[in-house]
Amino acid sequence: MVGAVCQTGSAGATGTGPPAPAREAAVQAASARPDIVTWGAGADRMGDGTPDRGYRLVVHTSAAGTGLRVRVSNAFGDRTLTLDSVYAGIQRAGAALEPGSNRRLTFDGTGTVSVPAGATAWSDPLPGTLPAGSNLVVSLHSPDAAGPATGHGMAMQTSYVTQGDHTAEESAANWTGTIGSWWYLDSVSVRPKNRNTGAVAALGDSITDGWASTSDQNRRWPDYLARRLQKADTEVKGVADEGISGNQVLTDGAGQAALNRLDRDVLTQPGVRTVFLFEGINDIKAHTGVTAADLIAGYQEIVRRAHAAGKCVVASTVGPFEGWPEWDQAGDAVRRQVNQYIRTSGEFDGIADFDRILRSPYDQARMLPFLDGGDHLHPNDKGMQAMADSVDLASLDCDH
Repeated sequence: MVGAVCQTGSAGATGTGPPAPAREAAVQAASARPDIVTWGAGADRMGDGTPDRGYRLVVHTSAAGTGLRVRVSNAFGDRTLTLDSVYAGIQRAGAALEPGSNRRLTFDGTGTVSVPAGATAWSDPLPGTLPAGSNLVVSLHSPDAAGPATGHGMAMQTSYVTQGDHTAEESAANWTGTIGSWWYLDSVSVRPKNRNTGAVAALGDSITDGWASTSDQNRRWPDYLARRLQKADTEVKGVADEGISGNQVLTDGAGQAALNRLDRDVLTQPGVRTVFLFEGINDIKAHTGVTAADLIAGYQEIVRRAHAAGKCVVASTVGPFEGWPEWDQAGDAVRRQVNQYIRTSGEFDGIADFDRILRSPYDQARMLPFLDGGDHLHPNDKGMQAMADSVDLASLDCDH
């Protein structure tokens, strides 16, 4: 990161829980900081924290900007989380960083942050410019982590662990352990050059999370979408991938239900202009008796809350899944009814038709083999790109 910027403002813990969307928006407006999210991941409960553990977390950003900030989360903790050292740098290869790029982050001016159970905390802005599409590395250490941790289980990205505090080191020598999850980190923001720049948050399940795409290559469909947006004549540049594998709209299980995590994972992300809603397959295939009317009611609540927070909502149809072990005709009938509602109701600010993109012309309940990741539910890299390429970028750049 190069260049410099001066910026002040509180970035401490948010109290006993995540702020309401209106409060977060008020904080942004009051501090005159048009930050936008450049990377995000849905928060979930992880295993227990380990004392004196260091994490070197690799994340791929979308939008460029200055004043980088990170948000650390203790949303699922049952005690205060203390991080006594947090650094941000640029990946060179593996756990090694570009020389001179690793910089210490502060929280309210200090190098240590204590995040209460259920809360999140934003760092102070870091001087310098972060280019678009960077492999950012956030290194953090907790001296006494214990109890349930917060993070993101299926990262589709290799990160690194160590014992002891090696966060300041740019060498990979002490970072010999590897993990496939992100711990304690759930958002990165920047201040874009154009103050009118916005972001989109993709609310979804394992397809949005990137399952069946190639690990470490950033080939999830939101990644392909981010690359399109960087090249396009649009004010939407930031992309937050808020997919959680196994997630449902209505019921907690693999992560909190979309309805229950909407505020924390989406509406409080800085600069989000549009919510991209692509969920429902897990509600349908779980055989719990969920009807099309049930799912539609869930979608309507997401739209109502997003609109109340000043966000637009673009929704996608639910893709085909014949061949997946839980497929049956009754579930597919629900999926088709839901898709008909998405296409024709007019309740969304825009729509995408991933079902049409992914399905076989010869069997519309089944994915096109060329795009199938192999399990008949999750698209491969080509399918992920086809989905992203089908999104009308103008629909993401709207005001409500």
